[in-house]
Amino acid sequence: MSGVQSIERAFLILRVLAAGPAGVTELADRAELPKSTVYRLLGALESAQAVEQLEAGGVYSLGQGLTDLVGAAAWSHVLTSAARPYLWELTEQIGETSGVSQLDQGQILYLEHFETDDEIQVRSWTGARIDPHQVASGLVVLAGQSEEIVDQYLAGELKASTAQSITEPQIIRQRLEEIRADGFCWMFEEFDDQLNSVAAPVLNPTGETVAALHVHGPAYRFPGEENPEAIARLVRDAADRLAKQLT
Repeated sequence: MSGVQSIERAFLILRVLAAGPAGVTELADRAELPKSTVYRLLGALESAQAVEQLEAGGVYSLGQGLTDLVGAAAWSHVLTSAARPYLWELTEQIGETSGVSQLDQGQILYLEHFETDDEIQVRSWTGARIDPHQVASGLVVLAGQSEEIVDQYLAGELKASTAQSITEPQIIRQRLEEIRADGFCWMFEEFDDQLNSVAAPVLNPTGETVAALHVHGPAYRFPGEENPEAIARLVRDAADRLAKQLT
């Protein structure tokens, strides 16, 4: 059986289980597949936590790993849809590209960007994943995590992107404290030699950081002659209003 065929059959099994728990024989009948094939695919899916067996020799159901994935995807869709008006507003107010991101598997995942009409554009990072310490969005999200998560992250490899990148754990910890106090973070050419950015956290009702809003632009014009703190307040205000909408 080819790899593509295995994937197709695995998804077929998942679709059957989406209707409710089932045993190997029932799955084979409903999917119209040999029992040996179903049994082998179930083993692989179980290892990936996509399915789980409620008891030895019993029926199978969709696994926690798959339901977590579906839940995360649904949340990302809700977050992206809710954030769009605020991204549009920020881009209109500030004149630079704005975006929304969240922490996903230890990295910052950029979900959406709203770009300016300016002829000189910074590339869109939608869909990109970046290590949190390298970008303003990442630092504001990291600042809202537990000490355990922060310690674990800072104990890993902290790569530098430019000569301005900060990779010393103690300095990063100090920046996280400043972010918690100020409610925003500026980065000047730390991820890219020609890019500046500012970000603010989106908090849930219990004070946990669930996402970040940011604005970025070419270093030669952003923030330019504008007051960086005034720009940061606009981003922070938009993030606070988005957070209220999400509750």
